[in-house]
Amino acid sequence: MSVQAPNGLQRLHVAARYSEAAIFNGVVYLAGMVPECEATDIASQTADVLAQIDRRLAEAGSDRTRLLRVQIYLADIHDIAAMNTVWDAWVPAGHAPPRATVQAALADPGWRIEVVVTAAQG
Repeated sequence: MSVQAPNGLQRLHVAARYSEAAIFNGVVYLAGMVPECEATDIASQTADVLAQIDRRLAEAGSDRTRLLRVQIYLADIHDIAAMNTVWDAWVPAGHAPPRATVQAALADPGWRIEVVVTAAQG
């Protein structure tokens, strides 16, 4: 479901508690993307989350070359090397965004990663 406000604000996949994306003034704001797969390893969960980000960005008229800022939350900071292996293969050369990676208690104990993205429309 998409909602377009008169002020130009657009929300995608609106639910009672949150929207998966908001677009305003040419900027795409994604909600925290979490794994939808049943895998328990960080590499598989990271790949799943990045694929979701690709889909949401495409739907919003953007892509991974237009990332403005990325925040990565890991349930265990010791997963950073394995996560970075998947991340490094996903980010196009020359398009690495400003990024923060921190350890955090995630809402579901099965999740090892959550990623929040801000990107320019293109």
